[in-house]
Amino acid sequence: MTPHKPIYRSPAGEEEVKQRYRQLLNLWPAPSRQLTVPTREGDTFVVAYGPEDGPPVLVLHGSGGNAARWLSHAYVWAQHLRIYAVDVIGEPGLSAPSRPPLTTDAHALWLDDVTNALGLSHAAMMGESTGARLALDYALRRPHFATRLVLLTPSGIGRRKLIVLLVYAVLRPLGEWGLQRTMNFALGPANVPASAPAETTARDAALVDFALVIFKNFKPRMHPIPMFTDDQLRQVTIPLLTIVGGRDTMLDSHHTKRRLKHAVPHATIHLLPDAGHLLPDPTSTILEFLTDPSTTTAP
Repeated sequence: MTPHKPIYRSPAGEEEVKQRYRQLLNLWPAPSRQLTVPTREGDTFVVAYGPEDGPPVLVLHGSGGNAARWLSHAYVWAQHLRIYAVDVIGEPGLSAPSRPPLTTDAHALWLDDVTNALGLSHAAMMGESTGARLALDYALRRPHFATRLVLLTPSGIGRRKLIVLLVYAVLRPLGEWGLQRTMNFALGPANVPASAPAETTARDAALVDFALVIFKNFKPRMHPIPMFTDDQLRQVTIPLLTIVGGRDTMLDSHHTKRRLKHAVPHATIHLLPDAGHLLPDPTSTILEFLTDPSTTTAP
């Protein structure tokens, strides 16, 4: 296997990220299993939770994230669904640091290994940002596998905005203050309700702090994200839910909505006008879509 390029700025930074991540995994609000499965790209970490006989859902986080992204949603989903939250390779989780090109079928082959190791012949798929692009790519390449598709602020459909890179270049030299401001600009408000229970607020605050630790120590992908063609989008025949934010500073959500309405007319699309790239809690909307019997497709 080809040696991987470092995805962290230093070994100490990598250790800090992984240590904080393991601490957050201990806060998982539902009974879960932590699995490490072998793949052609190296070991892949998965958090599995929810009833083992529940409808399976394969979940992929976005760039700069890991399975902790779903901590706030886990308790509700675990009452109804069997969730497999995968740490995407090449990201700041506990999976291998491999970053094969997004322009090839390498990630689909990697997910073949993951799903085979998990014993999944079919599942609903959900992804956020770059993870949404990976989910859509896999659903197109393996049409027998995906039963439904949830795309949260998906990359690869709407135009990418470059202003975030400019803000990053200007503010990064200003230390932690600059990193915090860049992260806030890129992701939008943290969306922690003022009336949330104390433990929820503390957990969400810990997730925000963890995001800053990642931002300080992790080297994100800088290559352009390949765009899906209209012909590819037209191949989506399974039920599709897409949620985007009207104030997303990273992606043109209005363009995403227009393209999907044109190419996938059966899709359910929610554009939240005041939301950024990090959406307000979509737990209930996603759960309703994934458990709605009227949108069931045969595996």
